[in-house]
Amino acid sequence: MALDHHATDRSGHGAPLRIGILTSGGDAQGMNAAVRAVVRTAISRGAEVYAIYEGYQGMIDGGDRIRRFGWEDVGSILNKGGTTIGTFRSKEFRERSGRLRAARNLLLLGIDRIVVIGGDGSLSGLDLFRAEWPGLLAELVETGEIAPQIAEAHPTLMIAGLVGSIDNDLVGTDMTIGADSALHRIVDAIDALASTAASHQRSFVVEVMGRHCGYLALMSAIAGGCDYVLIPEHPPADGWEDRMCAELRRGRAAGRRDSIVIVAEGARDRAGNPITSEYVRQVIERELDEDTRVTILGHVQRGGVPSAFDRWASTWLGYTAAEELLAATPDSEANVIGIRGNRMSAIPLVEAVRQTREVAACIERADYEEAMALRGSSFTEMTKIFRELAEPSRVDASDCAKRIAIVHAGGLAPGMNTAARAAVRLGISRGHTMLGVRNGFHGLRDGEIEEMDWGTVEGWTADGGAELGVRRSVPKLDWLYSISRSLEEHRVDALLVIGGWNAYESAHLLYSERERYPSFTIPIVCVPASIDNNLPGSELSIGCDTALNVLVEAIDRLKLSGSATKRAFVVETMGRYCGYLALMSGLAGGAERVYLHEDGVQITDLVRDIAWLRESFAAGRRLFLAVRNENASENYTTDFMARLLREEGGDLFDVRQAVIGHIQQGGSPTPFDRLFATRLTSHAINLLGDELAAGTSKGYYVGLMGSKVGASPIAHMMEHMDKEFRRPLDQWWLALRDVSKAVAGEAH
Repeated sequence: MALDHHATDRSGHGAPLRIGILTSGGDAQGMNAAVRAVVRTAISRGAEVYAIYEGYQGMIDGGDRIRRFGWEDVGSILNKGGTTIGTFRSKEFRERSGRLRAARNLLLLGIDRIVVIGGDGSLSGLDLFRAEWPGLLAELVETGEIAPQIAEAHPTLMIAGLVGSIDNDLVGTDMTIGADSALHRIVDAIDALASTAASHQRSFVVEVMGRHCGYLALMSAIAGGCDYVLIPEHPPADGWEDRMCAELRRGRAAGRRDSIVIVAEGARDRAGNPITSEYVRQVIERELDEDTRVTILGHVQRGGVPSAFDRWASTWLGYTAAEELLAATPDSEANVIGIRGNRMSAIPLVEAVRQTREVAACIERADYEEAMALRGSSFTEMTKIFRELAEPSRVDASDCAKRIAIVHAGGLAPGMNTAARAAVRLGISRGHTMLGVRNGFHGLRDGEIEEMDWGTVEGWTADGGAELGVRRSVPKLDWLYSISRSLEEHRVDALLVIGGWNAYESAHLLYSERERYPSFTIPIVCVPASIDNNLPGSELSIGCDTALNVLVEAIDRLKLSGSATKRAFVVETMGRYCGYLALMSGLAGGAERVYLHEDGVQITDLVRDIAWLRESFAAGRRLFLAVRNENASENYTTDFMARLLREEGGDLFDVRQAVIGHIQQGGSPTPFDRLFATRLTSHAINLLGDELAAGTSKGYYVGLMGSKVGASPIAHMMEHMDKEFRRPLDQWWLALRDVSKAVAGEAH
């Protein structure tokens, strides 16, 4: 809901609305980004914000533990882990007497709106506090601790909850604040352990957090290419020790030099007995006679800088919470703001907490089927996919098995190897013969096609680049005959195309030439892999999360390099004519200005920005960051902008420009890109399998729309594209422009 610029007390007194914000329970990376967003959004709307230090305990203690925050009080916290306003598990707040003191302290400051960032316990306490508010007010008036007019002005406590939990355990939201960063820590550790384990042909048992939620364990096992995983919601059947050791033996026989088992701290067997990492180690050493070590990651999972996702998503969450709270009335429902399918969603607080706690209750009463159902269909799907990926396939492809060829095309995107590995192993598991095409459509033309087995893709999960090779070229018309012959000679029954716009264009060309070349009449499925995130039918592409994290890390370092002087930076990102990387890295990196091709750049924009910048530096600003999409403007280039700032800034500040370049395409894929590649590829293999089984030959491109992975027909692909600028007609992330402006100061 849009608000007046000056949000005022709805009691008619004309005083500005006052919001309190606190963090409670366990800390989680991204909490600071949410705090920053709440503070700046509220201030930009004319409200006042009070930070409550040390969680609910600070609300009880009052005094200097409740401080009014200004714009710059949150100016340098976006990239910090933990929570700069502190957190505390307050026993006093569990008592009514503690909540009475908390209400008094809030009322004396005129605060009747609260944002709480915490877990289910913190949110339950918040809901109770809201329910008791009228009674607490009556008691405070009766004892004379507050005046009746204060109680009349603030009859209702209006609340909004944000979930800060690395466990990703709230039912009803796709991701909680901190979960992505924790997954980064775990997968980084697994990657490091894999190299030392392989050197010694050693086994490792890695224990991760998750008392009642196996999200971190399951997803890190998939993203890390591990051999076995134990999670609370889906205990292994009796005799699991023998089956685990059998799988580890098969992995070794298939060529693995290392074995890694992931154990959630809350893992248990079907009888409810805890499965400890130490017990798993003993089983492996006893049964396999292998040197086995235990690594308990512990609180390192909570530590460190937040990932790019935990910055931009938490910023969006904080912005939405502030907007909702400022628009709230006494009749408004108490909600948790969560993420569902790349959209903000208001979830009834009581129901969200109830369902979350029901998962733990299901585990306690051994109702594991219901526990898995509450976690959602994608969690169940990934559990099945892990089993297929980890177990060396026992499917012996018959002579009549269908042959699926994998080809990369377009620009390189981190996660292509992960997708190819998933395609090979899932394809074999589902009864197909898998073929790899070297060097894109050049290789398909020249017959560079080879059969791939289980061991061919060993170790590809974490590797950047593309082992099969990738070329940007779209097939020329005089290639089509050679490609047709190559498909016939290698008896290719279906084609899996993984890549960017040129890959999609190539697949569309083959599909459209079926009448002239009958060998093109085979099922074709495209999987989106492009750091530009500019492909139809999918809100995200494989590789864009990795590129975004590279950008944010570079921005952090640039800002640190300028911290000792007054400096302005102009940073150029990749993306061609799609501004996704620019906007999201600007949001996650704390940019004051973002320039996109979708918006264009006018000289009036630059004149306005320079005037604002001069005023800001004259008032004490020390750092300015502008992020520019590489094709934001043909004439107002990055170099031009830097020179303009240098000329107009005079002695007020230095200016530096940074073109981040191709490092955005390099490096090991992030956990999200590994998981996303696996999920999309699984869906693609199923599509191809269904087409082959039915004897049909449709063409599709798969993608994530909302929370669902789906498919769209290649025949209608161009209808959803701006062909001139090679980007979808509808781009969901453009909605975040308002968020960026609110937290950057354009409305301040």
